[in-house]
Parts: sequence; C-alpha cells; structure tokens
Amino acid sequence: MRRRFSVQGRLDCGSIADLQLNVECRDEIVPILSGLQYVFSQSKLRSKLAELIAVDINEDSRSDLGREGFNYWQIVVLAAIRLGCNLDYDKLQDLAENHLALRCLLQVGAWDDTGFSWRRIRDTLCMLKPDTVKNINQVIVSHGQELHGDARSEVRADSFVIETNIHYPTESSLILDGVRKIIPLCVSLAEKLHEPGWRQSEHLKRAIKKCNRVISQISSSKSPKVKAGLPNAYKNLLDRTQALLERAKSLQIQGENGPPSALASAKALQEWIELTEKICDNAHRRVILGESVPNQEKLFSLFETHTQLYRRGKAGTPNQFGRLLLVFEDKIGFISHYHLMGRDDEDKDVIVAQTRQAQKVHKGEIEKASFDRGFHSAENEKELSEIVASPCLPPKHPQQYAKSLEEGTVEFHQSRQRHPGIESAIGALQRGNGLNRCRDRSELGMERYIGLAILGRNLQTLGKLLIAQAAVDSNADISKRNAA
Repeated sequence: MRRRFSVQGRLDCGSIADLQLNVECRDEIVPILSGLQYVFSQSKLRSKLAELIAVDINEDSRSDLGREGFNYWQIVVLAAIRLGCNLDYDKLQDLAENHLALRCLLQVGAWDDTGFSWRRIRDTLCMLKPDTVKNINQVIVSHGQELHGDARSEVRADSFVIETNIHYPTESSLILDGVRKIIPLCVSLAEKLHEPGWRQSEHLKRAIKKCNRVISQISSSKSPKVKAGLPNAYKNLLDRTQALLERAKSLQIQGENGPPSALASAKALQEWIELTEKICDNAHRRVILGESVPNQEKLFSLFETHTQLYRRGKAGTPNQFGRLLLVFEDKIGFISHYHLMGRDDEDKDVIVAQTRQAQKVHKGEIEKASFDRGFHSAENEKELSEIVASPCLPPKHPQQYAKSLEEGTVEFHQSRQRHPGIESAIGALQRGNGLNRCRDRSELGMERYIGLAILGRNLQTLGKLLIAQAAVDSNADISKRNAA
C-alpha cells in the first residue's frame, strides 16, 4: 500500500512549509532541501512527480492493498538526496534516521517507527525506470527555468566518460572471472541433476588461478626473455579453460533436457559459457595469432558487458573504461538534457539529434549553443545552424580553428569564452554527484544512476536560486561558477 504523501499533520513533526534551514551552512544538502521544500509547496508540481513515480512503483501491484511502503514523496526525497550528496545507501540510511530537517521533509516524526534500512531504500529506488527519472528532471528543470525567465535561451554541451565499476581488464583476469562463475553454477546444476564429476571444483579453480598468476608475473616483467614465454603461458591457460568449458557445455545440455528446476541454472550457465568463450577467442587471436582485435569486438568486463574503452588524451587517464555521457547545461546551471551515448558512438555522431531534442525540451527557445571542437563536421555545422540561431561549433583542425577565431563574430567569441564553464559543471557532477564512477550494476542501472545524479544536481541548482532570492549574500547560495 502506498500513498502520494501524508496529508495528516503530526504532533511530533513540524510542517514542511514551516521548516527553517540554516542558509549560512555551506553543505550541499541545504540547497537540495530548499529545492525539495519548494517542490512540495507547489501542489501541481508535487502531484506531477507523484504520478510519474506511481507508474513505476505500482506497475504490477495495487496502491491500496498490502503492507505500507514509502509514499511517493518520500521516494522523491530519498532519490534526490542519495546522489545529490553523493552518498552510499548506508549513509543515506543514517541521515534518514537522524537528520532532523530531512526527517521533516520525509514527514517522519520522533515517534514514528518507519524503517529506513539501506536494503529497503535500494530496492525501492531500483524500481524507478531511467525514462521516469528523466521525466522528473525535465519537470523540475522546466519549472526552475520559468522562475528565472530567459534561462532557456543559451546552452553549452560537452561529453565525458563515466567509468563502470570494474577491475582493470586483461584477457587472463576476465577468463578467471568467467571460471569463477561457471564452476559454482556447474556444481549447483550437477547436484540438481545428480551428476558426479565436480567434486574437485576448488582444485579446478586453483589451477586456472595459478595460470593467471603466471601470466601476470610475465606481463609485469621488463625482460624480453621472460616476456617471450607469454604465448606459452596463455596457451596453457586457454587449454585448461577450454577443457573446463567442454565439460560445462555437456552438463548444460543435460540441464536443458532435465527437470524444470534445472532450467534456470542451465540458462545462466550457457550465458557465462558464451561470454568466457568470447574472451578466450579474443585472447587466442591477440596473443597466439598476433592479430589486432578492434574495440568493437572486445569485452572489458563479464559483469558490465556494455563497458567501452576510451582514449581521449586526458592527462593522467590515458585509458578510461566506461561510457560517454553528453550533457547540456542551460544559462543558469540546470542540466536540462542528457544522453548516454551508444557503445560505439562518437561526439559528432549524436550532437545534431540531441541538440534537436534539447531544443524541444527548451520549447524552441534556444538561441545560442556552444560545443567543443570534437563535435565538428561540415555536415553538423550546417544542420546545427538550422536548429539554433547562433551555434558555436569550432573546427578541429588547428589552422581552420585559428581562421574561425579571426573571422568569428562577437557572438561567436562570447560563446567560446563562456563555453569552458561546462567543464566546471562536469567536474561538479563527477566530484559532487558520483558521476566519476557508476556504482550501480548493468546498463539499465547506469542510466538510472545518471538520472538520479542529475536530479540531485538540478535540485541543488534550484535551491541555490531560491536561497539567493530569499537571502542575499547567504553562504548556502555561493557559487564561483560563471553563468552560461
């Protein structure tokens, strides 16, 4: 059973409208709470968010029956605070149980025994779909832009890599990951089928681990003589792994033809066998045959298969394993539009379609838009000029770039001067909202994680805007960033 929000006042909890925040405190939670307080005070806005949340939370259930869960407003608050303050679930649980202002916004009093265990918070937030979180962001940003006036007139866009939560990938370590998953699944399936032959499962795992350790030692050596033994070490690993995979395949086929209780285990085993075989094939091509395997055919993690390798020439991080995120920032700092790019997409491949989408989100009011040099192509320059009145898209070639600066208009130079501010927004998202590395699993989880991080950032921006209007020169609204 779930409700939109509590309509009954409590003696042990003050009303949200009367909540007094310390605007001299510089902690990021203050503007976020201020933004949430304002959202709650707007009945239409609050009802719209509740409708969006209800579609996901009660997709397969009724809202008027069963054990009482978090109401829709509490879900909005917890979702905003989690990555708005870059918290893990344990810290979020502690704040929900002890932070007085947050508990007031959650409509939970001192006598209330509502549980905020981290598992309950995680399971509830994971029910939200990425599209729903994006719609919530658009509703809040649209309302905040109306408060400012001309916030929709200018945008600046750039992309950055969000790393997935994986270890450094090598073929040998990925093969070991596959074996560590395959062997327990085989043991479990063999017990269900009453098949012998997996009594020495731990011995099999140790043998593969020993081969991986030998490869690691050879790879870390600087001696050419030692490195010459790498193909033989890989051949030993691949032979042992292939023998194990053949046994696992035989057992998996028996599981498919066995009792219904074994079908789920057989299907899971088949998936891990296919992933491990792909890694083995790549290792054989690269090390034994000496081929160059393109990135599109590589796997960089068996657990996060959507991970891609990027080499963008960033100082200190030559290799980045994750996904590219494109963000649009409006004139006052809202992240008004964002897009998780495909695994093989580049900046110039998506910028036209996403700018068209951003123009739609801004209700056709974007007049100026600035982009980095990596987005440039002659076709993109032409199409962007049809979408935006004054696009700033400098060419990549140094001589052409210098020429564009010489011939550029005043608006072009102003846009180029303001554009580096998007790097500040990206830095804030990475350091303050957890977008340097995604802590959630799967591609769907990454999309949700991105949406929640941007939701927290947008509510913080809204809160600073409101605090600046109500309390001039207060510490809570101080920002060193320049507007777009």
